[in-house]
Amino acid sequence: MNEEVNEQTDIDTEKTEEVPETDAMNETNSTEGATEEVLQPEEEDNYAVLQAENEQQADQILRLQAEIANIQRTNARNQQNITKYRSQQLATSLLDVIDNLERALETEVTTEDATALKKGVEMVLNQFKAAFESEKITAIDPLNEPFDPNFHQAVSMMPAGDGQESNTVIQVLQKGYVLEDRVIRPAMVIVAE
Repeated sequence: MNEEVNEQTDIDTEKTEEVPETDAMNETNSTEGATEEVLQPEEEDNYAVLQAENEQQADQILRLQAEIANIQRTNARNQQNITKYRSQQLATSLLDVIDNLERALETEVTTEDATALKKGVEMVLNQFKAAFESEKITAIDPLNEPFDPNFHQAVSMMPAGDGQESNTVIQVLQKGYVLEDRVIRPAMVIVAE
């Protein structure tokens, strides 16, 4: 009989032990469920933060790409201008030479030797002009044209003569030159009042 009582006590103990374990498991499960519910809003917040950061980085990438494209366009334009106006400095240096050659041709000669020399100077001047034309450098010779401050530099004003309109170039003191669309040197002129 003692054995039966001991067996029954063992069974009751097992039942008692099982019940608290089951309750403990239920509590653990309910705690885990509560933890999941608490984590879900945090995960949503984390997701929203990550999504906002992703959008911000995507926007930053687009802006940087646009900035790079602008830099590339600017560099291409600068390179074109360098190529287009590459001969400007040399041309500016040679303008005085052309002016002097033109002045030399204006002198009157009487001897045969002087005439031959003048012919040689004229050939040199023509070569300079041909070289300038090949580099798209053209002269500004605005005699009897309206005064344009973009291309002309007025040295003085004189009263208009017969048949001359006011604000017209009546004398060119020094020719101007243009490279492509850029003025290398404006023409020095006298303008009618």
